[in-house]
Amino acid sequence: MADPRQRDVKDRINKTVKFREEFRPFAPSILREFAGRYFRQDADSPFMTFTFDVLPERREDIPGIVHVDGSARVQTVSRADEPLYYELIEHFYRLTGVPVVLNTSFNLAGEPIVCSPNDALRTTFTSGVDALVIGHYLVTKRR
Repeated sequence: MADPRQRDVKDRINKTVKFREEFRPFAPSILREFAGRYFRQDADSPFMTFTFDVLPERREDIPGIVHVDGSARVQTVSRADEPLYYELIEHFYRLTGVPVVLNTSFNLAGEPIVCSPNDALRTTFTSGVDALVIGHYLVTKRR
């Protein structure tokens, strides 16, 4: 996850974590009740299976997740379905006024998606990932 308000966040993640082409988009995870305020469609999309148009007046608020055509592959997050993730996004919202975080699959180029805590730790420490959240735990790298 990352801050979608940063325009260059896509480049940073592609360069240090995903190791992929710069044009490939990232997905927004948004608190469900705010979806209609940021996207043309106001529908449930808990699995990033739908592409919604980002409202033109919101594109500058969240440039890190807006694809070149003005769309985004949205994940709506409800408290009932994902309480910990919801709380994390809600906390980001309280800090920034933006109820959206950038989300991407947790894997490096050419590798399968992380499936265990060991996979998560290995991927974190062999890439440009800054921190890892597993349940109620936060793992950071020492500098």
